[in-house]
Amino acid sequence: MNKRERFQAFLNNEPADRAPAAFFHHYTTAQEYVTGLKEPRFFEKNVAGHLVSRKQDDPDILKIMNDVLMLMPVDCSMVKEAKDLKDIIPPDMDSLYVQKTKELTRRVLAYWEGEDLPVFATGFSPLFVLDYALKFADSQHVSHLAEYAAADPEAFRIALEKIEDITTKIFEMLMDEYHLDGIYFSVNNQNHLLPDDTYRELVTPVEKRIIAAINAKGVSILHICGYGGLTNNVRLYEDYDASAINWAVHAEGVSLREGKELFNGKPVMGGFAQNTIIYTGTEEEIKAEVMRILDDAGQVGVMIGADCTVPNDIDEKHFAWVREACEEYAGGHSEEAV
Repeated sequence: MNKRERFQAFLNNEPADRAPAAFFHHYTTAQEYVTGLKEPRFFEKNVAGHLVSRKQDDPDILKIMNDVLMLMPVDCSMVKEAKDLKDIIPPDMDSLYVQKTKELTRRVLAYWEGEDLPVFATGFSPLFVLDYALKFADSQHVSHLAEYAAADPEAFRIALEKIEDITTKIFEMLMDEYHLDGIYFSVNNQNHLLPDDTYRELVTPVEKRIIAAINAKGVSILHICGYGGLTNNVRLYEDYDASAINWAVHAEGVSLREGKELFNGKPVMGGFAQNTIIYTGTEEEIKAEVMRILDDAGQVGVMIGADCTVPNDIDEKHFAWVREACEEYAGGHSEEAV
């Protein structure tokens, strides 16, 4: 099987020659995130990191990491109280943010010219974008997100829908103009940022509409972002119609096997904690962990990956060991493989 055929079998919950694998890491430091519009050197560092990976790794899928453009700049300077949320100003399609998003996408794809593999852009929930924008606009770096949602739910909903509109347009543009296969869509309600009922009322409809828009043009991979001490109630997302689901197996305490049941049999990806065995392990330890994961979850409709991004300085040959282990496992379980 080639990479596209293997990935399609994963999406279809059908046997493949082996389970695919996908690991992602940032190319800049946390201090350099969201600096791409003001710091050209960090933008260049973000782009160039993909070329280094291109030379070192042979991934089953490519995810374009938009570190320095991670969260779109939303003007929240007018927000002094909850009712002001309705007046926030997201960027438009002619903005510098969108132009740099296009440039990043175009230049990364050029590194992979001639290589036919599934390609995804990275995108974020309007909730995460709004939370960051409110913190950025506040002198104390406090977003007051939960307070505002409780005080004026309608203004909060309007703010999210404004960000939803431009988010959807950007996703559609990337899939149309650059022929991307889909979007890796990051959501979270880490440590109950909002009460579950509030999340379901105000945030869930927005995220579901974005996923529907992605699905209309391509593939949606839902990333429920959790790591370390930051956890989510994964049941908030059990009825999201994403093409595949990734969550923090170790942070949430929900295995791939358990998650496949929770998410109604949808294809699932993950299995490794982000900074333990996959980062520090020997070849034998990493391969043994792959075998353990596949013994528990099976290899149909399963992609091996991590809870979230792995450390930037990981030795990328660790990813090759994972793929080799998937091949070895398939060889010993031929009844589940093509």
